[in-house]
Parts: sequence; structure tokens; C-alpha cells
Amino acid sequence: MSPFFEGPPHLFFSVDEGWLSSMFAHKVDARKDAHSNLLSKKDTSNLYKIQFHNVKPECMEAYNKMSDEVQKELHRDADYPCEVVGSWNTWYGEQDQAVHLWRYSGGYPALTECLHKLNRNMVYLAFRKERSKMLISRCNQLLLEFSFWNEPAPRSGPNIYELRTYQLVPGTMIEWGNNWARAIKYRQENNEAVGGFFTQIGELYLVHHLWAYKDLQSRQETRNAAWLKEGWDVNVHYTMPLIQKMESRIMIPMEHSPLQ
Repeated sequence: MSPFFEGPPHLFFSVDEGWLSSMFAHKVDARKDAHSNLLSKKDTSNLYKIQFHNVKPECMEAYNKMSDEVQKELHRDADYPCEVVGSWNTWYGEQDQAVHLWRYSGGYPALTECLHKLNRNMVYLAFRKERSKMLISRCNQLLLEFSFWNEPAPRSGPNIYELRTYQLVPGTMIEWGNNWARAIKYRQENNEAVGGFFTQIGELYLVHHLWAYKDLQSRQETRNAAWLKEGWDVNVHYTMPLIQKMESRIMIPMEHSPLQ
């Protein structure tokens, strides 16, 4: 039997030198604190909401137009401590779907303030009633952003966006964060990293990574280039066992989206 275990490229562990110990080289220290406090940004109090709307196919155009008008109206009103970070239609993945990412500056109090104001906004209430006729289903999640990711900022296009979603094994969020805090540097050269988030309310132990690319060919080239950088393969090796399920959506920005 060979005295070596062969893993991903550049990962060779000698059994005689302690193969089992190498598996736990990135073991995190146990800490008595919520992972939301350990992994999220301390210098901001931003809370994010992501919405997934499954739209009746025949209503997609009307839905996009109406969403555009209402979001513009909300942005013009400085009394609302919220903003649309990005709005997209899914291109590859679940079809006839709209995805919206909102930011609440001020955390949960800002979210509560917005909800109270929206419930008294007759234009918004009319929009919500009309929108309900266009939808098949909808869901949302409240998110925090990882401290080591970029804060999403408006960008010009044209771009396509990839939303990669990871369902993690419960109890592994801190280990995921530790690995990606080291790995994110391998995915910054082409300015593709837009934002990284983890759920607080909704389906838990869920991570969303948002990436921007010029087109699908650029996406392939950028992802292939990461494998040529020493250290990227190590990140993949240590994070793959943490994942229960993963999904990729390719999305096209809506006309009014700040992320184009």
C-alpha cells in the first residue's frame, strides 16, 4: 500500500507523518458566541433581505415594469431606511423567477420601521395586491454579510450575475467562514466578487455568494484561472465536506437594478 494519500492537486499527506492530523489542520477554536457575531461586519449594522418570486410566465413583463416603478418611488423617499441592492430575472436555473436583494441600514429596527411605513403606503399596498395576481409562489430570507466580503455597490454593465447557494451541515458556518476568509483573495482579480451572505431567518445554515461576469465565457475563464493559484484547491478540499447541497443561478439584471 502506498504511504501517501493523494487528494486534490498539491495535497499529498504522508501517513507516517500523521495523515489524520492533517485532516484537522484548519479546525476552528470553539467559541461561546453566535456565529452571526463572529462572522458579520462590525463596522456596519446592515441587514439584507433576499426575495425569490416565481412569476406566472405570461405576467413576467408586467411584473418587471411594476417592480421598476415601485422601487424607484421608494428610492425617492428618504424616509425609508432601505434600498434595492439588485434585482434580476433568472436566466439559467428556476425559470420565470425574479430575485431582489434589499439592504436595511440600521438592522432590525430599520426593517421594522420600513414595514410599518409600507403598511400605511397606499401605493405600495395597491402594488402588493396587484403583484399577488402575478405570482405562483414567493419566499424571502433575512441575511447578514460576511465580514471578509465586499459590500455590494452599484456597478455598470452589461454583466451577468451568478448566485451560488450552499446548504451547509449545521454547526459548520464558522469553519466555512474561516476557510473563505483566506480563499476570497483568489477570486478578486477580475472584480467578480459582489457579496457574500448567510441566513439569519428563513432556511438556516444557508450561504449565498454573488458574482458578476461579463458573460458565460468570462465566467468559465475566471473560474478556471482560480485553479491555477496555489491555495485555491486547499480551500475547495476543506469546504466541500461542509456542504449538504448547492445550487447555481445565472441571472440577468432588471432595467432598474443598481447592479447592472
